[in-house]
Amino acid sequence: MRTPRSLRKVARKTMRTKEAIVLLTWQSLLVLVMLTVAGTVAAAPSAAPAAPPPPEVSVITVHSQSVPFTRDSVGRLAATRIAEVRARVAGILQKRTYTEGTDVPEGKVLFQIDPDQQAAALHAAQAALAKANAEAINATLTAKRYSELHAKKLLAQQDLDTALANERTAAAGVQQAQANVEIARLNLGYATVVTPIAGRAGRATVTEGALVGQGEATALTTIEQIDPIYVNFTLSSAEFSQMSTPSVQSKVEVLLPDGSLYPRTGTLDFADLAVISATGTVALRGVLPNPDHRLLPGMFVKVRLTAGSLDHAFVLPQATVLRDSKGAYALVVVGSGRVEQRRVETRAMTHSDWVVTGSLADGDQVITDGLQKVRLGGEAKAKATR
Repeated sequence: MRTPRSLRKVARKTMRTKEAIVLLTWQSLLVLVMLTVAGTVAAAPSAAPAAPPPPEVSVITVHSQSVPFTRDSVGRLAATRIAEVRARVAGILQKRTYTEGTDVPEGKVLFQIDPDQQAAALHAAQAALAKANAEAINATLTAKRYSELHAKKLLAQQDLDTALANERTAAAGVQQAQANVEIARLNLGYATVVTPIAGRAGRATVTEGALVGQGEATALTTIEQIDPIYVNFTLSSAEFSQMSTPSVQSKVEVLLPDGSLYPRTGTLDFADLAVISATGTVALRGVLPNPDHRLLPGMFVKVRLTAGSLDHAFVLPQATVLRDSKGAYALVVVGSGRVEQRRVETRAMTHSDWVVTGSLADGDQVITDGLQKVRLGGEAKAKATR
């Protein structure tokens, strides 16, 4: 039989058990609610981020046009006329009468060679001419006298024939003596060396006191005519065949070594009829006015030849023409804002622009700035630049 004390212990133990059960129940309910909320949150779809706006790019609207067909090359300037001034007679060079590196007119005296020897030779030739004239007169009188005697049957025919032959020989001697006088007079004139053409006189190759013309025609200086001036250049056979047949109407421009454009334009002067087999190029030559002598022979310049025109072409800034393994192309923005590719062929260059042909159409909007922002087939917002 239980005592009251033992009953109280059982009651307290029972009460603690009930409290533990109640607490465990509440904790289970709390965990269940939290799991339910978490599942609900996890099950809810997340909000999608807003799509970025299409990138803004600068475009130009291109139009088909007829563009002058140009080709660039490297050329070298050359004088249009070159005269080597040489000593034509032997003698001591007495003086130089021009300033080296200056322009001289045709016929100007450049050098003076000692003329004494040539003057003496002229005097000797003139004396020989006088002697020949005297002999000719005597032969003529003898032939006349023999003719009269032969007519009177007082002279043999052989003697008359000899007299007539002597007359003809004496006349030929006069002509020879006259030629020798002319030669001597020319040689005396050659002692005064003059320029055969107008142009710029170069450096003298000999100085006063030098013996010149002894056994050879000694070079004294060079005269170069540089107004107008030639520019020699070449084009590849492929480039040459693409152009219209070059003619004197073809325009030639040159860029100076400092990159500036020479202000005067020239024309094409010569185009070779054959391709140089060693290089596969065609030789051409232009002629340019050079009144201020700014262009000098031997200078290397960039040559731009314009011959004919290219129809149905487009002019694009260099930066708009891109390249890949298939060739050149440009990116355009079509009406819907989509970026598309247009294949092009570069045909020429005008200053900072490409002249192209290909699949571009009149009115296409070609991307000029922002190419790195777009991708083929993507969207773009076009902003006109010009």
